[in-house]
Amino acid sequence: MFRDTTFNDLSRTDAMADAATEFVMDEDAFRGFYDRTARGLWAYLARVTGNREQADDLLQETFYRFLRADASHESETHRRNSLYRIATNLAHDARRRKLIRAPLISEGEDIENVSTHDQAGATERSADVTRALQGLKPRERAMLWLAYAEGASHDEIAGALGMRVSSLKPMLFRARQKLAALLGRKPEGSKA
Repeated sequence: MFRDTTFNDLSRTDAMADAATEFVMDEDAFRGFYDRTARGLWAYLARVTGNREQADDLLQETFYRFLRADASHESETHRRNSLYRIATNLAHDARRRKLIRAPLISEGEDIENVSTHDQAGATERSADVTRALQGLKPRERAMLWLAYAEGASHDEIAGALGMRVSSLKPMLFRARQKLAALLGRKPEGSKA
């Protein structure tokens, strides 16, 4: 569905969202909000769950619950954070209940559309990152994805994951170190 998402697409949607000044959620506003957020949200869900089919289902359920909540939001950013909070909770619930048993993202597949001259090297790096991310806990994957793929602030990540900012900072640091170790790189802040 949203398998060709790139980081540039995510940056463009953030820029368009910042330009939005009307926060009333009528049908047209919702369609625009959906267009700006669905690709990034699907990519987030696919990384957090490791399951593309489950990400498709959770994406639909997230938007359904978002609309059903009929909450008022003070800004586009607040609306987006609420959406990611719902998605995170649904992903956690699905994982706890093990509702869907589909194959994990295979090593050779990539969620992002890699555009580089060295396609073979990019595919290998992508497979390494995918394998390393699967070695992390779901909450660690979620933190890293929100921080580096979505560019969310610590406050936004803490809000989306239901954590305190003071708890998030050391956990994000440890998740980065763990990912670096899984990738075979020297972790940040290590002496050796």
